[in-house]
Amino acid sequence: MALTNSQINSIMRIINQRQLKNEQIYNNKLEEIHSLDSRFKEIDSQISSLCLKKARYKLGLSKEDVTFVHDKISQLADERKSLLKAYGYPKDYLTIHYDCPKCKDSGFIDNKKCDCFNKLAINLLYSDSNLKNITDKENFDTFNIDYYSDEDKDPISGLSSLHLIKLAFNDSILFVKEFDTSYKNLFFYGDTGTGKTFLSNCIARELIASNHSVIYFTAFELFELLADSTFNKNRPKPVDTSYIFNCDLLIIDDLGTEINNTFTSSQLFLCLNERILKQKPTIISTNMSLASIKEKYSDRILSRIMGNYQLRKFYGRDIRTIKQQI
Repeated sequence: MALTNSQINSIMRIINQRQLKNEQIYNNKLEEIHSLDSRFKEIDSQISSLCLKKARYKLGLSKEDVTFVHDKISQLADERKSLLKAYGYPKDYLTIHYDCPKCKDSGFIDNKKCDCFNKLAINLLYSDSNLKNITDKENFDTFNIDYYSDEDKDPISGLSSLHLIKLAFNDSILFVKEFDTSYKNLFFYGDTGTGKTFLSNCIARELIASNHSVIYFTAFELFELLADSTFNKNRPKPVDTSYIFNCDLLIIDDLGTEINNTFTSSQLFLCLNERILKQKPTIISTNMSLASIKEKYSDRILSRIMGNYQLRKFYGRDIRTIKQQI
């Protein structure tokens, strides 16, 4: 998850382009307004002079002087707003509008990466990964319900593979639709090759398209990264794992395929618990049954899943095998 220097430079180029774009928009507006009435230019000149005076004498000015300068700036700003209104412009017409008001398009707040920087980083990692190519092929438009049968019944629930996939598909659509208004987690479990990863990719594509940060890991990749971050102290640059806990959506695919030990169990609990506490949605897919989850990991992990995830079982024939037979 560590960014390369090239990736960091790419992100900063985007941020700098945003700054230049918004500054150019502001300068164009300023030139337009100044051409309407010379008083606009006089007001801006006086405000600039007062701001310089305030900065220059900030440490030496008395309280009264500081108050006078501040009040004078406020009076001039009010006059400018009134003039703008008189010419038919909104009062905030000469306010710079930022893509990210929190950091004012700098990418940093108090020398820490802003959320906008992190979102760009996640989107860049997504673009550089194979997930983009996958979601171009695996999305709601290409999902084919014909691979599921109403005759193929799950022996435990008695529900058909067709009925089960319709439930999971509708939940996935609703998950995307209500993503910004309703906190949910999804747990897809069941037979191999029945569409769990496919539906996860469908959701990922839709949320990325709506400017949400999405990170996809196989369970093996996730725990390998966390192990590297914890145990490899000889790395020239520490591994940044904050994206795992802070991205808008985390997808953990094929849970149970990783090497299981006390470290992976503790890290899985930490990951699930932290994201639950932060109300950050997570999707988990696995071929394991719920009983196997309890046996392989712990009661605590199963409890977190049962209490905080919407469970959807998948059942049926392996679609990859069906495709090969067609």
